[in-house]
Amino acid sequence: MSFRAEIGRVFGLAFSKSSVAHWWVQRLTAVALVPMVLWFVASIAQLAGANIELVREWMSNPVTTVLLILLIVMVFHHAQLGLQVVIEDYVHTEWVKTASITAVKIMATILGLSSLIAVLKIALSG
Repeated sequence: MSFRAEIGRVFGLAFSKSSVAHWWVQRLTAVALVPMVLWFVASIAQLAGANIELVREWMSNPVTTVLLILLIVMVFHHAQLGLQVVIEDYVHTEWVKTASITAVKIMATILGLSSLIAVLKIALSG
């Protein structure tokens, strides 16, 4: 096995071997996001005009907290998968492709963790 293939496995960039699994996960997250986004939009619509204490109370409900965490994880994972496909399809220089996919994964992780920390901080303070 070459060094390049080993680096690809470390960063999850082994494209051809996991393309079916990648496709399925992207479709499953898309289907799962439909009811989650509908729930989120309906919940936010009900909270329109509410004060911050009511929003904190809503977020501190254990069911709401878990659903928000699941929504965040699914949104960022689905977005990362989708951007990876776009990069794989349209970026033809190998080092740019690898660097772009790695950057997208790092940014999705950072933004996702930041969102999770924010939700947990608000939920646990309420």
